[in-house]
Amino acid sequence: MKKKFDRVYQFKITLKGIRPPIWRRIQVPETYTFWDLHVAIQDAMGWEDAHLHEFEMFSPSAGEKVRIGTPTEEAELFGQKIIPEEKQKVADWFSMENKTANYIYDFGDGWEHKIELEKILPRDKNIKYPVCIAGKRACPPEDCGGVWGYEEFLEAIKNPEHKEHKEMLEWIGGEFDPEYFDPKEVIFEDPDERRKYLWE
Repeated sequence: MKKKFDRVYQFKITLKGIRPPIWRRIQVPETYTFWDLHVAIQDAMGWEDAHLHEFEMFSPSAGEKVRIGTPTEEAELFGQKIIPEEKQKVADWFSMENKTANYIYDFGDGWEHKIELEKILPRDKNIKYPVCIAGKRACPPEDCGGVWGYEEFLEAIKNPEHKEHKEMLEWIGGEFDPEYFDPKEVIFEDPDERRKYLWE
């Protein structure tokens, strides 16, 4: 059963280190947990949720930045505290006074995203949330090597003389338009279903 909610949180998610910027604007229910927000970010950006992730955010109660994600044995081994994301509601953390967080996806490639709370709005009964209302530019391909690897990938596919041109085009499936993004094409999956699928 879906939880009832009266307000929605509007976030802008911007991929760090790439110019011109790759970004998305989404609206999510106030009942969302950080796990739910993670799934919404993955779907809006165009990632495949194939790697680990984590949020970093300032905690007013702790007076310092904390890590929110999925606690791992490795983190425990090194004494690193990770707050379980599925138990933390975004409404308890984000406010207009504490409106930014860092979201890291794929610790190997190191994709960092800036999350910024732009507005807290009344729910529109005619809209099915979450929703992506705007954005620019395509998401980089998974496993392309982070910011630097993505730049090299783009150079290779746009230059027929590049030694990796053919190989990279084959790898990406024949074509890739870095400028293309249509918010109407974003499909949001159910976060609970995603958890079952990934964790079973």
